[in-house]
Amino acid sequence: MAASVPAIATATPTGPAPVSEKPSEAGGRAVYQVHGTATAEQRTAVADTGIDVLGFDGSAMTVIGTPAEITALRAKGFQVEFHSRLPGDLPLPNEPGTRDFPSGYAGYHNLAELNAELNKTVAAYPALAKISSIGKSHEGRDLTVVKISDNVGTDENEPEVLFTCGQHAREHLTIEMCLRIVQRLTSTYATDAAVKRYVDSREIWVVANVNPDGSEYDIASGQFRSWRKNRQGAGTDLNRNWDFKWGCCGGSSGSTGSETYRGPSPFSAPETQRVRDFVNSRVVGGKQQITSHIDWHTYSELVLWPYGYTNADTAPGLDADQARTFSTLGRQMAQTNGYTPQQSSDLYITDGGINDWMWGVHKIWSYTFEMYPKDAWSGGFYPRDTVIERETSRNDKAVNLLLEYADCVPRVIGKTC
Repeated sequence: MAASVPAIATATPTGPAPVSEKPSEAGGRAVYQVHGTATAEQRTAVADTGIDVLGFDGSAMTVIGTPAEITALRAKGFQVEFHSRLPGDLPLPNEPGTRDFPSGYAGYHNLAELNAELNKTVAAYPALAKISSIGKSHEGRDLTVVKISDNVGTDENEPEVLFTCGQHAREHLTIEMCLRIVQRLTSTYATDAAVKRYVDSREIWVVANVNPDGSEYDIASGQFRSWRKNRQGAGTDLNRNWDFKWGCCGGSSGSTGSETYRGPSPFSAPETQRVRDFVNSRVVGGKQQITSHIDWHTYSELVLWPYGYTNADTAPGLDADQARTFSTLGRQMAQTNGYTPQQSSDLYITDGGINDWMWGVHKIWSYTFEMYPKDAWSGGFYPRDTVIERETSRNDKAVNLLLEYADCVPRVIGKTC
């Protein structure tokens, strides 16, 4: 949800924005803290400006803003404090680059390395895993999906679970999360009874990088660019481009320069179109086969569920039992990883998001996990590669829980399907 700030400086200002405050060369943007944001309504008012929200630590929102955006926030009455400048050596958009991670981040997988690992896994476990493409990105890259099942070549009548990663380009830890899911569910099939049971009784789909153009662009120079959107024109925020309550409620921006630009129309981004088409294709005999879904993001250590477009716990299409089901499973998953569980709108209003579409259109029990770290000061979008193993394995039990209840998610509150 919540750029390069490979590591944001740790000195935190204590007064108003200092006289020495200067924008970086990265489009005039810098890192700020916005105070007076204790309520969801106040946080929504900040997000509604289209500013790049990094996170909320309980006392202040951390944002990346241009001078104009910061001026607008202060005009609204928010106390905004300068924190740090972004790196000033970011390359021009047309500058050739290395398309690889900088020193200290080599443990992350660029797109070629990710695809190599996925193909290696499929080759090692051909009876359990199969790789294919659900279509192309804006720049023509394949959006690969891995299917995991005991009869992987057969479309069985089994509950299906979908995992998606990398909607936001700079959130590279999520790519590692999807890679771990693929590798763990195949490599431990023969030795872990629970994994074997899930793989035998479910069909599991993993789209490890929904935004390959953006993630490659973010590392193209060998330094992080803090890029969030896809690479279509000025870029579209894929997680504001879904056709359910699109642009309805102040939870996205109509400005092309905004980090939360929702696009000119729902599903205007080819990446969201392709995932939409795939999910639609899983309606078999009039029934959606995908029952549950996690969309992985960084950062803030949260487990989120619908709706994001309204502050109400229930709304048309989401009754009290369904809200209680979302909450109960969300809280159980959060107990396994130490994340904070909450309805998405408890943070701030978002519209056109993937969770709302999955539930609102297909009644798929859809969650967002905001992974490590908890805040910008612990690495933000760019934690070192030394945390990959720890922070992806931290979610193994939560993944298992989702797989466990995939046959009938309301079982978690004692209901039948």
